[in-house]
Amino acid sequence: MDRLEKAERLRQAANVSFEEAKAALDACGDDLLDAMVYLEKQGKAKKPEQSSYSTEYEQQPEYTPVQETVNRQESAATSFGRTIGRGIRTIVKFVRSTSFEISRKGKTIFTMPSWVMLLIVLFSWHVSLPALVIALFFGFRYSFHGEADHMQKANDILERAGSFADEMEGGLKGQENSRKTEEDNVTREEPQMFQQGGEIK
Repeated sequence: MDRLEKAERLRQAANVSFEEAKAALDACGDDLLDAMVYLEKQGKAKKPEQSSYSTEYEQQPEYTPVQETVNRQESAATSFGRTIGRGIRTIVKFVRSTSFEISRKGKTIFTMPSWVMLLIVLFSWHVSLPALVIALFFGFRYSFHGEADHMQKANDILERAGSFADEMEGGLKGQENSRKTEEDNVTREEPQMFQQGGEIK
C-alpha cells in the first residue's frame, strides 16, 4: 500500500483532514496503526467505543423464551378448540331435545325429531334446502318444539324467513295485480274510442 492510500485510510478512519493524516504518518514512520494511536493521543481522533457482548438471554431484549411462545400458541389453539367443542355440544344438545315441525295455515302437517331433520339437511342439502325455501312461498312454516336453550332464537329466525317469503309473495302479487289493472283499463278504452267514431292514431 503506498503512502497516499495509507493517508486516505487514516483520514477516513480517524475523521481528520488529509494533511493531519499525512503529518501523523510522517511522525510514526508510515505505520498506519501507530498513526491512529498518535491522533487519538492528540485528541484529533475518537477512540473506538468499548463494546460488550453477552450470551445471557435475559440481557437481550429481542429474545423471546421458547417455552413462553409455545404456551401462548397452545392456549390460543386450546381456546379455539374449546369454542368449537362448545358449539358442537350446543348443537347436539339442541337437536336431541327438540322436534322439527312443518305446518301450513296453522295446521301441523309433519313433525320429526330435529336430529333426523339435521341428517336430511346434511346428506341431501342440495335438494332439501331449496325445497324448504320454496315451500315457504307456498305457505309452509317451520318451528322447533321442545326444551332447548336456544329454541326461541331459532324459532324467531324461522318466523322472519316466513315473513320475508310473505312480503316477497305480496310484492309479486301486487305487481301482477297492477299489470292486470293496466290491461283492463286499456281494453276498456279501446271500445270507447271506436264508439266515438274516431280511429286510433
